This record gives sequence, structure tokens and C-alpha cells, in this order.
Amino acid sequence: YDDDDYYFSFYTILYCTLIRGLLCLLWSMRLPDSVKPLHYDLLIHPNLTSLSFSGAVQIQLDVLQETRHIFLHSKSLEISRALLLGSRYQHLLQVQESEAFEQIALSYENFTFSTGLYVIRLEFSANLSESFHGFYKGTYRTSSGEVRTLASTQFEATHARSAFPCFDEPAFKANFSIRVRREPRHISISNMPNLKTVELAGGLLEDQYDVTVKMSTYLVAFIVCDFLSISRRSQHGVEISVYTVPEKISQAEYALNTAVTLLDFYDDYFNIPYPLPKQDLAAIPDFQSGAMENWGLTTYRESGLLFDPERSSTSDKLGITKVIAHELAHQWFGNLVTMQWWNDLWLNEGFAKFMEFVSVNLTYPELQVDDYFLEKCFTAMGVDSLSSSHPISTPVENPAQIREMFDDVSYQKGACVLNMLRDFLTPEVFKIGIIRYLKKHSYQNTVNSDLWYSLTNVCQSDDLDLGRLKEDGFCSDSKTRTSASKWFMEDDLDVREIMDTWTLQEGFPLITVEVKGREVRLKQERFLKGAESANHPNFLWKVPLTYITSGSSSVQRFLLKTRHDVLYLPAEVEWVKFNVDMRGYYIVHYAAGGWDALIRQLQLNHTVFSGNDRASLIHNIFQLVSIGKVPLDLALSLSQYLSSESEIMPVTQGFSELVPLYKLMEKRDMAALENQLKGYLVNVFRRLIDAQSWSDDGSVSERMLRNYLLLFACVRRLPACVGPAQRLFRQWKESDGALRLAADVRLVVYTEGARTEEGWDFLLEKHGSTMYPSERSQIKAALSYSPLPHKLEWLMEKGLEGEILKTHELPSLIISVSKNPTAYRLAWDFLTANWQKLVKKFDLGSSAISRMVVGVTNQYSTQEKLEEVQSFFGSLDESTGAGLRSIQQALQNIQENIRWMDQNVPVLQDWLNRHSTGPAL
Repeated sequence: YDDDDYYFSFYTILYCTLIRGLLCLLWSMRLPDSVKPLHYDLLIHPNLTSLSFSGAVQIQLDVLQETRHIFLHSKSLEISRALLLGSRYQHLLQVQESEAFEQIALSYENFTFSTGLYVIRLEFSANLSESFHGFYKGTYRTSSGEVRTLASTQFEATHARSAFPCFDEPAFKANFSIRVRREPRHISISNMPNLKTVELAGGLLEDQYDVTVKMSTYLVAFIVCDFLSISRRSQHGVEISVYTVPEKISQAEYALNTAVTLLDFYDDYFNIPYPLPKQDLAAIPDFQSGAMENWGLTTYRESGLLFDPERSSTSDKLGITKVIAHELAHQWFGNLVTMQWWNDLWLNEGFAKFMEFVSVNLTYPELQVDDYFLEKCFTAMGVDSLSSSHPISTPVENPAQIREMFDDVSYQKGACVLNMLRDFLTPEVFKIGIIRYLKKHSYQNTVNSDLWYSLTNVCQSDDLDLGRLKEDGFCSDSKTRTSASKWFMEDDLDVREIMDTWTLQEGFPLITVEVKGREVRLKQERFLKGAESANHPNFLWKVPLTYITSGSSSVQRFLLKTRHDVLYLPAEVEWVKFNVDMRGYYIVHYAAGGWDALIRQLQLNHTVFSGNDRASLIHNIFQLVSIGKVPLDLALSLSQYLSSESEIMPVTQGFSELVPLYKLMEKRDMAALENQLKGYLVNVFRRLIDAQSWSDDGSVSERMLRNYLLLFACVRRLPACVGPAQRLFRQWKESDGALRLAADVRLVVYTEGARTEEGWDFLLEKHGSTMYPSERSQIKAALSYSPLPHKLEWLMEKGLEGEILKTHELPSLIISVSKNPTAYRLAWDFLTANWQKLVKKFDLGSSAISRMVVGVTNQYSTQEKLEEVQSFFGSLDESTGAGLRSIQQALQNIQENIRWMDQNVPVLQDWLNRHSTGPAL
């Protein structure tokens, strides 16, 4: 044992022996499966004056195996009484607690619980949480300045146990009867409809809710507040309501109409009726997560739900639509069918992320949501290309490990792998398979293999009635099948065998393509950044390749099962492009002149390739530079075609690859080279920038691109952008904020205004008074872009206090400051100085902590900074973050940045000297 192991073992055994006897040795991070809950009768009574709550829970249990103790979860609860209830008796139970395992053990003298049904009752109390999880306190300020208090829940992943004693693991599904006591000035909301409200002594009211369907504890929800709501009934008869603070109810209509449309869509798409009589959506003023899928009561940040046609931007509209689509998809994927344990979280989150794009594409085609799916895959690859990554399905045990699973691998990679599988099997077969999965496992828990089984041999399935989906002739009529159908019709196709290679090992493949005449030689290896990349184990994937050629735009398919293989073209071609529309989760390297041919085609006529194909070529070639497969000057040569580009995905991907390069130089004080690269970027995109108007005209993608380009131009101080932005800000300020600015350029105007003390102070005043979350978010972003370091330092401090800036907004503020060229050092200093407070507020392992750790450090590129980051995180112990995966990711990012700069700065300097047309203005 090392010292820590010895210390833990010695004191654990001593504690067990002297204090609790052998019971201590029975504690385990996972509850035993010998007892399962059937029904909870839960009473909750929050006091919004004392900021505490009390309650009682009566749990009907089924003891499956004889036991002396009943173990269940409880965290930070004062258990005042525990009873074993019988028809003719009640016995006081002994309660023993393990804070380390967040559990209690119930026992009664020498009594043994034999198999059968039992009822236990526990009475408890606690303070409302000051964090953003469990049953926690929230506040909001009215337009008159009054501060009002509410209490709401956020139980995923392991926080139901801090609101009531329970079996807080996803496999312990049960029914819940919930009662909430409140004052008459408040209302309560929960998962199910309120059956009746009873008047109690002392003027209190008790809302009694209908019994829930069988579900996991993390989906339980209740809110006590003074919200107002608006409602509509869906085509399938579900009552849908949106709740928000009273002064913002006028901003709820878009969310309501969107929820009605999407819930009806899912009802029809899955051919499985939504099982509850109502679906509420609540905008919570203090909410750290993006949103939460509680069954029948989904919760959101205000900025994720509230929309005003006059003030909200196109980006706001797209984001709100997607997040509602995501949470409503969970009502089937996650709620109806739930992963057995958190190691397979991706079965919930990957599916919901994937379905948000499928559903919005079909219900709101004008939002052009497909333009933004690629970015999710590129983001996942950024994490997955490091040795600190993990398989989609990864063993986890303790709460911090579970929280770390809520990352880009579970969400984004999960969605991208599902998108690849859908393309591989064909959308028709994929849809039949997932409906088969949902119907077979309704109200149950699943593992990876259950999904793969449901997607295998769908046309031979007779284990359930697939209704109209099997009757449309797809399985019986070969004429209805697409060219891809041969994959799933093959007798030897084993979906599990293929998909295990994508979910049970980390990383993704690099496919090297070498064309010689009609022969195409293929090779796969793991795409891995870092010094250890040459020594990594031999990973092997079964890769569904797709490709087009200069001779045919018809998509061809090839399943690569081995490390090397060869395919043959019908004729010689000028170029081959693999991974059509980037539907596959892999990167392609075109060896032996293959890149030269593709670059020539881009420069000759880039529209031969789709926008997604162009974006993937940009992404792939710059990623290949980072592992030394392609020289930087070749990637920069490809980027020159962007001067003719106009579509949002290739343009933003060009920025995504080139902007980080000069951000690395900002942190190294390499001003001359930094300005040369900025000058190149301005010249490449000058035509597009000059074509932008200061309006809300155009398609969704055009409007979002306008914001992106104008913000870039103003930050670069281009006179054609700075002049109009300053004029608009002056006019807006003179009108005291009454002047209506075009929603999609408002952030640009605010950012320009935040450059001066006077403008910054005026924006801060408007941030505090506005009732529009979208406006508030844009002002906060503009404030963080300011070149005034003392203002940013003050704002971060206020974010920690939670008065002027909501604390749940602090992580994004810190990350934004870390990208600010005049203030980036402040972000790291603030993060390290306040680490203990941040961990307490946001929870160890949470996505907020992980995003700050990686986001604040991912542009560092010096050995000095690497040692500073290593020193700080190396000083932490287990309870404050040592061992977090995000720390390893941050360190590897810095090491990779150092390596990139050392290898590529001379090449970059030489290339810019040969191609530069002057510095940035």
C-alpha cells in the first residue's frame, strides 16, 4: 500500500472495531440489491423564511434476500425518527450513518428482515441547500427591487438523497405520492397534477399530487414559488404549461408553442404515447445546469426557456428550441427507459442530444439545425484525442466520478456515434430499432447490449408489434431499400460487435487513404495527440466508411474491419473524399498527394463539396498538423480558399482552427507574429465582412454568421465595423436603452460600448434592470470582453457573491475572461484563489468545475505556465479535486500547445512572410 492506502485502511479498521463493530465493513458505495423500494409516500414542507425544510417519507419495500440491515441513501439530513410500520405495531429503528458513503443503515435490535414486504417511515429535516443541487434556495429581484425567495430541486445525479432518504440509484425505480406544504402566497409544482389542496392549521396549505409512474429518484421534482403560468393542450391531450416569475410571463409563449409541437412530434415518432397527463416547463432564476428532464416537470435556466421576439436573437431562438427538444426527448430516453447505472449515461444523454437535432430538423426546418451538428463532433474529438479521454461506457462508483460522466464524451460523442450508426443502418431501420428498444424496456433499466440487440435483425423481429413501421413494406419490399440497406440485411452483421468498438474503448480512428490508380489503400490507427501517441495500445474499430469521388457524387460505402484493407474504384479519379458530410466519427488523412488534389478542387470550385464536407476538410487537416501527419503550410494553403466561402459551417470552422493559433501567441507576448496572423484572417474574410449589414435580415444561419463576423471585425478594430458600432451604442445609450437594436448585432454594439468606463458602467446598470434573460446574457458577455481589467476582476468577485451577477453565471464569465487578451491572467488567479468556494458551490466533478479547469487553461503554451498549473492542482487532495479527469485534460492541452508552438512557429512565420498582405488594422 502507499501511505494514503495505509492511512485509510488502518483508521477504517480501527473505527469499525471500536465504534460500529462489523457493520462498518458492510458499507459499500453501491446499495445492495437485496432490498428494493416499491412506493414512496413523501411529504415535504419548506420554510422560505428560515430557509429550511422538514418532511417525512414512508417507503414500501420488497426484501428479496434475508438481511439484518436496510441500507439507503441520506446526505446532510437530520433523521429525527425512523419506524418500522406494521398493521398492528410500529417499532423504532436504529439509524446508523456513513457520511463517506452518503448512506444510513436501519436495524431493529436482533430482528432479521426475512423476504417479503415492509413499510418504513423516516422523519427528517435540513437546511435548504446553498448550492444548485438537492432541494435548494433560489432568489430573484422584481423590477421594483424586491428580492423574492423560492425553493426548487435538482436531483441528478446523486442529490435526491439530500432532500429525502431514498434508494438513490437509477435502477431502484418506484412510484411516488408527493405532498407539499406551503404558505398561501406561494404555489407548488411537482411531477404529477395536483389532485387537491387541503387547508391545515396555522394557515398552511398542502398540495396532494397524483401518484407518479414508476421512475428513478433523480427524476423527482418539486418547486415552491410564486410563479405564473400559461397553458395549452397538445394534439394528444397532454396539458402543457410554462411557469416563470410573474414579470416574465409574457416571454413564455414561444417555449409553450415549441413544447406542444415537439411533444406531439415525439409521441408520433416513437409511436409510444407520452404517459403523463401533463408536462410543465419551469424557468428557474438560479439554475446551474442547462436544463433538467424531471418527468412531467422539466426545469431550465431562464435564458434557456424565455424568448422575446423583439429582443431575443436568432441564436437564442435556436438554443431554446434545441434545449426543449433535448429535455422532451428524455421523457422517452432516460425517463421511460433508463440506464442501469451511470456508466451508461450516454444511453440517456447521447440519445437526447442526437434526438434534439433529429426533431428540430423535422419540426423547425427554418432553423437549419443540421448546420450545427458537426461542431458537436469536433468538440468531442478535441477531448477524445487525448489520453485522458474515456470510453463512452466507463465504470464509475462514487458521486464525483458519476458527475464527471456528464461531459462531451457522453453527450456529444454519444450523439455523433448514434448519427453514424443511423447512417450505417439507414434512418428507417434505426428508427424501427429504437422504437423496438423503447417498447421492450419501458419502465425498466438497460445496458449497452440491450440497445444493440434491438437494432440487430429488425426485419426478422417478431417479439413485438411494430405497427405501421413494419407494415410500410420496408422489410418485405426490396424496392423501398436504399443502397445502404445491404449492411443490415447481411446475415453476419452484428451491431453489438461493431458498436462495442465505439463505446467500450476511448478515442477514435484515423483513416489513412492512399490512392494508386484504381486501388485505394486504407489503414486505421488511433488518432492520439501527445508524446505518448507512438506508444499507445493497438486500438481497432469497425468503421463504416463512406466516400465520393471526382467521378461520382453518389455515396459509396465500405465497412473497414481490419487494420489494413484495399478497395477498388471503377475508374481512376482525380480525388476521393471520405466521410461524406462527416457522418462518421473519424478523421481522414489523404496521403501520397491526396490533400493536394482536394486543395486544388477547393480552389477551383469548392461547391463540388457540401458545406459539411468543406468544414470537415478544414477540421481534419489542421488536426493532422497537431500530430505531425501534415505540415502546417499545407493546412494554411487549404485555408486560402476561404476567401470564396460563404456558408456558416466552413467559415466558423476556419475561425475555430485559426483563431486559437493567435490566442496561443497572445499568451507568449509574440505581438508581431500574432498581428501578422490576424492580418491574414482579416484579409481572408474581408469580402464576407464587408457584405454584412447591421440588421436582422436573412436566414437563421446568415444572421448567426453576421454576429460572428461583425464581432470579429470590431475586436480586430476594423474601421468599417468600429464606426457603426460606436454610433449605435451612443444612440442606444442616449435613449437610455429604449432604442431597439437589431437582435443579431446587439452583442457587437454592447461589446464596443464596454470598451470605456462610462459605457461599461451603463451596461452594468442595464444588466441589473432588464427583465429579458437574452439581453442580460448578451450584456454579461460584452462586459467580459472589455479591455478594462479592474472591471473584470470586480465582476468575478460579484459573481461569487451572487448579488449583481447570478452565481450560476460565474463559470462562463471566468472562462470568457480567460480568453480576454488584456485580462486572461485574472481568470487563473481568481480560479485558484477561490477554488475551495467554487468546489463547494458547484460540486466536485461537476461540468461547471470541469469547464472552468479546462477552459481557463487551454490557451497556455509555456513551460512556466504548465509548471504553475501542475503545482496548483498537485497540491489538492482527494476531497478538493485531486484525480479529476478534467485536470489531466487541462495539463495535456497545455503540453500539446507547447509542442505545437515549438514545432510550428517557424513554419507559420515563413508562410505568413510569403503570403502576408499587411498587418491587421
